[in-house]
Amino acid sequence: MRLLEHIGTYFLLMIRAFSRPEKFSVLYRQTIREIEKVGINSFPIVVIVSLFVGAVITIQTNYNIENPLLPRYIIGVTVRDSLLLEFSSTMVALILAGKVGSSIASELGMMRITEQIDALEVMGVNSASYLILPRIIAAVLFFPILCLLSVIVGLAGGYLSCALGNVVSPSEYISGIQYGFRPYYISYAMTKTAVYAVIITTVSAYFGYNVKGGAVEVGRSSTRAVVQSSVLILLANLILTRTILQ
Repeated sequence: MRLLEHIGTYFLLMIRAFSRPEKFSVLYRQTIREIEKVGINSFPIVVIVSLFVGAVITIQTNYNIENPLLPRYIIGVTVRDSLLLEFSSTMVALILAGKVGSSIASELGMMRITEQIDALEVMGVNSASYLILPRIIAAVLFFPILCLLSVIVGLAGGYLSCALGNVVSPSEYISGIQYGFRPYYISYAMTKTAVYAVIITTVSAYFGYNVKGGAVEVGRSSTRAVVQSSVLILLANLILTRTILQ
């Protein structure tokens, strides 16, 4: 019953968030502000993680290829497909759930316990739309860009691993990246990332918006937001992979 209560409250909050948005000028300013907070500020962590993951996948793939009959460019193919199909969408989303999700939940939670949300309601502002909708729009627009950035940086990390670590010749690595490339994989990765963006922002906003208590509860809601978002991302990954990659 508790689960059904959470699900019902979640959907009622989302209906409020989308039902009566603020004026376009207000929504635009809030969205631009949120793009900087949830998107641009996430550049460093995405770049650092993707660079090292690309290098590690390259080294591990080379280590596990023991058959001398396999062409060496298969390393580039493996790195490219690993980044496009799984890491740059799902793994980066899990990282963003920890960074962006906890930030949204804690920020809205503090606004709730300091009665700022109540003040917005008293002024006749649809607080759900004013606070949540710009975050959803910003994440849906910018997370796919972070996904593409992750792919590019990951491939660059693999190239550096080849050039500096003598794993495989850089020319063979680049040939592998180009071999049998399917542009459909890019749209697949970006579609998954957009879905994950909705999950992260809405779930985190739900837990933060409905905080009851004090500062301790804000911390707990932030933790619950990250955990629930991560679980739902993994579930959505399974569903999307099963339905899209047929």
